[in-house]
Amino acid sequence: MSESLLVIFQAESGAIELKGDFSNETVWATQQQIAGIFELDQSVVSRHISHVFKSGEVDKKSNMQKMHIAKSDKPVGFYSLDIILAVGYRANSQMAIRFRKWATQTLKKHITEGFTINPSCVKQNRVAFLSAVEDLRVLAGNSEHMQIDNVLSLVKSFAKTWFSLESYDEDKLPNEGERYQDTQLNADELYQAISVLKKNLMEKNQATLLFAQEKDSKSLEGILGSIYQSAFGESAYPTLEDKAAHLLYFIVKNHPFNDGNKRTGAFSFIWFLQKTDLSLSRKITPEALTALTILVAESKPENKGRMIGMIILLLTGTLRDE
Repeated sequence: MSESLLVIFQAESGAIELKGDFSNETVWATQQQIAGIFELDQSVVSRHISHVFKSGEVDKKSNMQKMHIAKSDKPVGFYSLDIILAVGYRANSQMAIRFRKWATQTLKKHITEGFTINPSCVKQNRVAFLSAVEDLRVLAGNSEHMQIDNVLSLVKSFAKTWFSLESYDEDKLPNEGERYQDTQLNADELYQAISVLKKNLMEKNQATLLFAQEKDSKSLEGILGSIYQSAFGESAYPTLEDKAAHLLYFIVKNHPFNDGNKRTGAFSFIWFLQKTDLSLSRKITPEALTALTILVAESKPENKGRMIGMIILLLTGTLRDE
């Protein structure tokens, strides 16, 4: 094992994040690294480890290794994950206390709910996670515990939702789409399409003459043109998803019409998707479009970036890498 393969970090929640060489199904750390995790003096770590071995809580032979590392003239002691955890339960630093609180909450959830999930690990190993869920479903088979099977099916079916919500909470929504296209759509076509929408709604008594009536002449044309604008020789909104998101946002938030801004914005959005073939490969349900339009309408101006990110996320299904 190479020391360079090991990274140990303790999150603010108290959770320990570990990455490294898992060929032996454990993680190895020096006393100095353990001291860094729990913000302890190395002498304190050494004393705790001595007590752990002396009490027989952890077997020394299988949980300690002497290894040669670079820039050291003698072997250095490495300790297993069991030792790292044991020190965390003994130490009295603030970091160790946070670790114990997190560990207790995690254990309680595991006992009461039957499972625990590490969102960060799941996000990084999504394929393996979904495979594990499928294995559990198969193992459950036709047993009487169908409730567990139903829960696992929900976890798998909506796996992308958990990532999307985490991305929203951590402000890591995508800031641009995937598809590029230079063709500019004709504003006259959009006006004509909206007139068809208006006629249809009026026939159903769902709109009046004020619907889609511009407050200022060519306001909609200006909005459509704005999504194709350039800055310093480059497109301000380079991808189709980017343009679609801003078209919906600008119509809903800028209120270019006397009535029907949300409905016209939503219609213009799906019209744009159809014209650029984006709707042919992505599923935008009526319910999703309704919810998205209302969220944009109710959002604060300072949350524009998040709203645009949510729309792009819906269209692409991808998250921005950090």
